[in-house]
Amino acid sequence: MEQPVMNHRPQVPAKVMVVDDIAANRALAKAILDDEGYAVILAASGPEALALFPQERPDCVLLDVRMPGLDGFAVCEQIRALPEGMDTPVIFLTASRDVETFDRALLVGGDDFLTKPVHPVELAIRVQAALRLRVMGSERRELYSELRRQRDATIRLQLQKEQVMTFLVADLKSPVGVMALHAQTILHDPSISEDTHEAASQIQATARQLLRLVLNLLDISKGEEGLLDPVRVPTELTVLVHDVVAALTAQAEAAGVTLRASGEAPPVTVDPNLIRRTLANLLDNAIRYTPVGAEVQVRLSSDDAAVLLTVADAGPGVPPARRDEIFDRFAPQTADEVTSIGRTGLGLAFCKLAVEAHGGRIWVEDGAPGAIMCVRLPLG
Repeated sequence: MEQPVMNHRPQVPAKVMVVDDIAANRALAKAILDDEGYAVILAASGPEALALFPQERPDCVLLDVRMPGLDGFAVCEQIRALPEGMDTPVIFLTASRDVETFDRALLVGGDDFLTKPVHPVELAIRVQAALRLRVMGSERRELYSELRRQRDATIRLQLQKEQVMTFLVADLKSPVGVMALHAQTILHDPSISEDTHEAASQIQATARQLLRLVLNLLDISKGEEGLLDPVRVPTELTVLVHDVVAALTAQAEAAGVTLRASGEAPPVTVDPNLIRRTLANLLDNAIRYTPVGAEVQVRLSSDDAAVLLTVADAGPGVPPARRDEIFDRFAPQTADEVTSIGRTGLGLAFCKLAVEAHGGRIWVEDGAPGAIMCVRLPLG
């Protein structure tokens, strides 16, 4: 019996056009898309993209927003005006994470919105989803459109919250700094009474805590956008540790806790401001959850490759299942955990960002009793 002839035509890969004026961004997107099997078309400007579009007829467009001459919004509008561009998915890629940019992207006909730096897996998933939507039936397309509208509303709300937080942090930074400065001025007055001195000390300690919180919020936002860039200079960590311990001694004494520093380390090239605030956050956390009469110990040591900084308390410790999670921003906690290990808030999230920005690592170990926060910073 005659065998049927099988059709072995190779599947034509989908074409994805990447439009970005920065060569490194184009190369990164191309590498991600190449791995997914797409045919990638590169354009270094808006006019180049518009010239290539009718010739190449891409199945999807990744479009940067901020480009000289013709920006991404104008390019998207002109693509939508082309007969072959009406139904082509356009995904905006931008470093501008704000409500105005998001609204403008939707207004000009964008199908999706990603902020840089984008995770490779997320980029691949968004492109795949956009291509699948293009071939969906009308009923499924309407359902997806409704889901996308709901998603867009959620994203917009999140961007609005972030914008409000940015304004709030900026407005708080100045008055909190002034509060700390006035408290310091009062403390330097030799004629003040003991009660006034104690009150000014408490005001100064509280102002410093508030200022750390404000700066944590700012730097966490920078870190999430890939903008936390340490200003590295040779730093004597031994001196830095003793300075931070001295600055927080009054806070520790008010809580009935003793601070003790030991060990030493060779100079390292780090951002002293970020490392100082990292240690201050770790000590603040340790003081709050250490019993009255107990001790918080800061130790420095080193090997041939790195410096190790540890902060050990005598508190309730951290359960093994939580030891990675506590460094996440707003890590969820049960009521029992809030009581037993305290609300870590943003302090540890900032510490992780700051340490990793230096190529280091932060983790927690069992102190039996208590917890030991460990920071390892490379010597190079």
